[in-house]
Amino acid sequence: MTGGLVDLRSDTVTKPTRGMREAIAAAEVGDDVYGEDPTVRELEERVAGLLGHEAALFTGTGSLANLLGVALLVRPGQELLCDAQAHVVRAELGAHASVHGVTTRTWHAERGLLDADEVLAMVAPDAGPFIVRTAAIAVENSHNFGGGTVQPIEQLQRLRSGALERGVSVHLDGARLWNAHVASGTSLQEYGACADTVMVALSKGLGAPVGSLLVSSADRIAAARDQRKRLGGGMRQVGILAAAGLYALDTHLERLADDHAHARRLADVLGVDPATVDTNIVIGDVADAPAVAAAAAEEGVLVSALGPRILRAVTHLDVDEAGIERAVDVLGRALKG
Repeated sequence: MTGGLVDLRSDTVTKPTRGMREAIAAAEVGDDVYGEDPTVRELEERVAGLLGHEAALFTGTGSLANLLGVALLVRPGQELLCDAQAHVVRAELGAHASVHGVTTRTWHAERGLLDADEVLAMVAPDAGPFIVRTAAIAVENSHNFGGGTVQPIEQLQRLRSGALERGVSVHLDGARLWNAHVASGTSLQEYGACADTVMVALSKGLGAPVGSLLVSSADRIAAARDQRKRLGGGMRQVGILAAAGLYALDTHLERLADDHAHARRLADVLGVDPATVDTNIVIGDVADAPAVAAAAAEEGVLVSALGPRILRAVTHLDVDEAGIERAVDVLGRALKG
């Protein structure tokens, strides 16, 4: 196979760069279950500050951070509202229901975009033993299955103010919030102010091998730390992973704009209007997605077939401009059959 592999299945497939590996090797570490890992503490303090919250908690996965964040806001038998394509209900294997007894009710969102007034109209107040009470609303930004769409800050702010009026909390699944920040120019603190709990991932666009963080108030994060241990998520000298996250924040954040430009380049060949591609995810509707994915794979370009007609490509730091041009060429020929 000539030209090497171009893997566009996800931005989770990146390998640590040489500089990141050096940061990992040099990390000062301690026992994080005892709260004694200085590199973890530095990362947690930094991310909490970036998002304007009091405290943060490092977790091995974004799914665990989401699980903990929602559980802080929703008691067993209460309700979480989210859109039907949200990661928390589509791609976390029912964890919120099976582990924490959370029920969910969903709305339809075109391309994953939030309509705050529509969602607020769904909120069910406490009605005693008759109707499940809405305790929280979850929003995803950027929206994975919506095609990397960025939620307008005005809608997030409207949702936040309306939720406060109704006594309902907000959880922000910000696995790719870094992408939304770079694409929109909206500050991380503005996004952070729109939610009670926020999850951000390091292992997607930022290219770290492992890790996410949950941010919230100091009291909530203390409770989440206990539950993380209860679920088997306490790790020891985890500073070697936190160091990768710190390095990523220093060196890989602003370059996300390159991934967004590469995604718009891919949009053309997949029949998607580049103006609708906000970040690094392109979702195309093609005649036979599995056949196109298989044909492209034979030439060393990997994309995901999410259904009979849905093809997804995700750009990231391991695919440079030459790789994107190669993918455009291969996918163009595969689409022609």
